[in-house]
Amino acid sequence: MKELFSLRCGRLLPVLLACLALFVAAPAAAQEVPVPQPQTLIPSPPQLAASGWILMDADSGRVLAEHNSDERLPPASLTKLMTAYLVERELDRGNIAMDDMVPVSENAWRTGGSKMFIEVGSEVSIRDLLYGIIIQSGNDASVAVAEHLAGGEAPFADLMNQHADRLGLTNTNFLNATGLPAENHYSTARDMAQLSRHIIQDYPEHYKIYAEKYFTYSDIRQPNRNRLLWRDPSVDGLKTGHTEAAGYCLVASAKRDDMRLISVVMGANSEEARAQETQKLLSYGFRYFETLKLYDRGSVLNTPRVWGGEINELRVGVDADVVMTVPRARNGELTAQLDIQGDLEAPIQQGDRVGTLQVSLGEELVGEQPLVALETVEEGGFIKKLIDQVQRFFSNLIGGWSD
Repeated sequence: MKELFSLRCGRLLPVLLACLALFVAAPAAAQEVPVPQPQTLIPSPPQLAASGWILMDADSGRVLAEHNSDERLPPASLTKLMTAYLVERELDRGNIAMDDMVPVSENAWRTGGSKMFIEVGSEVSIRDLLYGIIIQSGNDASVAVAEHLAGGEAPFADLMNQHADRLGLTNTNFLNATGLPAENHYSTARDMAQLSRHIIQDYPEHYKIYAEKYFTYSDIRQPNRNRLLWRDPSVDGLKTGHTEAAGYCLVASAKRDDMRLISVVMGANSEEARAQETQKLLSYGFRYFETLKLYDRGSVLNTPRVWGGEINELRVGVDADVVMTVPRARNGELTAQLDIQGDLEAPIQQGDRVGTLQVSLGEELVGEQPLVALETVEEGGFIKKLIDQVQRFFSNLIGGWSD
């Protein structure tokens, strides 16, 4: 048998070799070769003439460019962003009203630096003080507000720091309401960007003040020092700052179509420089990135099985809009994955976290958001729970076999 097999192989070998030679010698048949798709090319972020900076998407919070963004720097009048934020918060909570009148102390009147020019012994409305803080960068207005809300500038600074902690500003410490130089009074580009996000999102009804170009008080008309309000119609805030120690600082925000960016530039060498460097950051962000809303708040993303409840399925979704900032023309690479807890069991309260939504851009994880119960599921009756126990047992048993 072995000899017969060798014989047949011996006779077939020349034929096989000849066929192989013909195959190799034959011209290759035309084949479709995939054409590489054009890729979005994103250059390196611009390098600025400043001590620290950051560019952040206001909706998603994604950082698009940064340099020394966590370095503690003197914030100068950027401090007034927190002063104004606390006024807006008290207005929103109903603790004060725009028409409330605030007495002006000699201490507030004597405060140096930029002024709103309020008079000692007079009374000024909360509305005028808020405008004076934001547009005119009035140090006198800031101190007057601090004394009215907290009884003095020192306790108001303590309040500022408590809210800085609440908002997650981990590298910020305030010693006054104005930003006038003080040892151990500092913040960072990242913290200022995060604070600006809260100003824009938490109290949008007051945000329009930041876009005002002029404010007149006591027949003195002063311009907003943010030059970009005149140069770029998409810019609508926020605040400038300058001291010798801090240099020239600018927090700006701009909205084009459905995308809003926040830029922070700290430690530039002139008013013009802080405006030009800010424009570089904003142009970079709008040119190369886009912000997409993937899911609306309350959207039902899945209906997993619930055991032992009055109903068998739970509506699961997100309790906040899911927004992602991605390089332009790459939105087709976005994928979402739901990681839902196994064996959900009643009772479940609306808002309880039951999993995680993970969003990836290609292979890169670009965002996570909690999955929550969109409804309450109460415990079922005795019979219902007994039936579910039996079904759950066999379901887990079959699942174990399949594993």
